Amino acid sequence: MKRIIFILAGLVLAGCIPSVDIPRATPVDTIAEIQARGTLVIATDPDYTPQSRLIVNSERQDDSHCKPTQYAANQFEGFDVDVAKEVARQLGVEACFVTPPWSQLVAGSWGDNWDIHVGSVAITYDRMQNLYFSRPYYATPTVVLVHEENTSYKSPEDLSGKRIGICAGCTFEAYLNGTLEIPGEQIEYRIKNAQVTAYASEDPSIQALSLGDGVELDAIMTILPKARAAIESGAPVKILDGPVLFTYASLTLDRASERDQQRLLTEINRILDDMHATGKLKELSLYYQGVDLTQEAALYDISSLDQFP
Repeated sequence: MKRIIFILAGLVLAGCIPSVDIPRATPVDTIAEIQARGTLVIATDPDYTPQSRLIVNSERQDDSHCKPTQYAANQFEGFDVDVAKEVARQLGVEACFVTPPWSQLVAGSWGDNWDIHVGSVAITYDRMQNLYFSRPYYATPTVVLVHEENTSYKSPEDLSGKRIGICAGCTFEAYLNGTLEIPGEQIEYRIKNAQVTAYASEDPSIQALSLGDGVELDAIMTILPKARAAIESGAPVKILDGPVLFTYASLTLDRASERDQQRLLTEINRILDDMHATGKLKELSLYYQGVDLTQEAALYDISSLDQFP
């Protein structure tokens, strides 16, 4: 027995006994899972007109396969929503919607509770740490709103040191803090040392500015479609000068997902390329936003981000 043990020990030291390879689990292909399920679960904002809006008191279509905790496609409308519905249609599945808070959406680590986020998310280097970005589907001009009775502010530079409202975690906050970095964009910081007031979304900031010129805020920053929607809804605000910034809005996927995201992102890019080429995105932009904001996005080189080295 001692002799057998001695021989085995020698074999181990000599490397003659083969090691046992434990197979690693292959990440689930996201598209395969989505198509087997028959639904694409899309996160978006329930109150971000004209990009996305939950239709109040709407009832889901009878033939929907969305879970009870999800909204069916007929319960949402807007530019972002219609883009998301088209992606689901071309994947051959039903679009289902959920509405997590913005801060959770841009932070990543979604726990695979939804598949994609379609919510006018601007590409930034900071967000690329947590998210994968699709080809942009439109380019968003960022504008400044002031109260309609204001006559002292003529340009964004006049708002340096003033109280400006923004949505927390949005690109506007980083811009005012002088820390915003956008791939492919050279940023000129025209507003210095602003007193930033962050809200959960733009709507509370628009309401605060509407109270009167300088009552709670001196101005707010938002994207052009949201600014136009606020003015059309009767808010006593006006756009100051032209855009101060352009960003590129993309669909996003979670980098922390346990599923293989590359094929889904490639397919989404193919669908968006098709929507650019056929004019579908232009048509939707004109319908919901009153202006074509898609042309610059169509030229964006998404391969420059090198997201899957």
